[in-house]
Amino acid sequence: MPSRIVHQTDAIAWLRGTTHGPEHALVTSLPDSSELRLPAEAWQTWFIDTAALVCQRTHEQAVSIFFQTDVKRDGLWIDKSFLVQLGARQTGAELLWHKIVCRAPAGVTSYGRPAYAHLLCFSKALRLQPRQSSADVLPRLGAMTWARAMGIAACEATCEFLLAHTACRTVVDPFCGVGSMLATANAYGLDAIGVELSSKRAARARTLQLTRELVR
Repeated sequence: MPSRIVHQTDAIAWLRGTTHGPEHALVTSLPDSSELRLPAEAWQTWFIDTAALVCQRTHEQAVSIFFQTDVKRDGLWIDKSFLVQLGARQTGAELLWHKIVCRAPAGVTSYGRPAYAHLLCFSKALRLQPRQSSADVLPRLGAMTWARAMGIAACEATCEFLLAHTACRTVVDPFCGVGSMLATANAYGLDAIGVELSSKRAARARTLQLTRELVR
């Protein structure tokens, strides 16, 4: 049976104190400014630095994957995929792929949140051949286990990529929330390690279960 460990602690300190091998994929969704209660400018600096830290702590033969949804502040969009790429570039990690995940059908008007999310994969040394390509647009987000969750369809696409094209067999989510990515990883036979500051969310992340049928 695949394993799951959830640490209830600060993700930044945990990342700085751990090392990961080629078997570890770091997969996460970085918190929004509303979750950290930071002004927009301070949060963007934090976001870039934290994306860099995630990529820095990823083994050069492994991958870092980020699921991010843009936000609008004072009538202006904040492009989180751009911020992630700024952080990754600081570490020498390169963009292997960038997928758009549809949060609503094409043609639907959205307001404070866009009708799409970003799924981005980085690596320092791993490279993909054209025959290893997969769809650039995921037509659905999938079920969400809580309001800020990574959609299950995006989690599923991540696990399928890891199994098919990497040596990563453990998913590490340093901002795991209630454990959507961890549970999906286990459903695909992958081990999982999560970090969550909230004791309530960490407790749920330890027990959340998703069968392969529910994942699909």
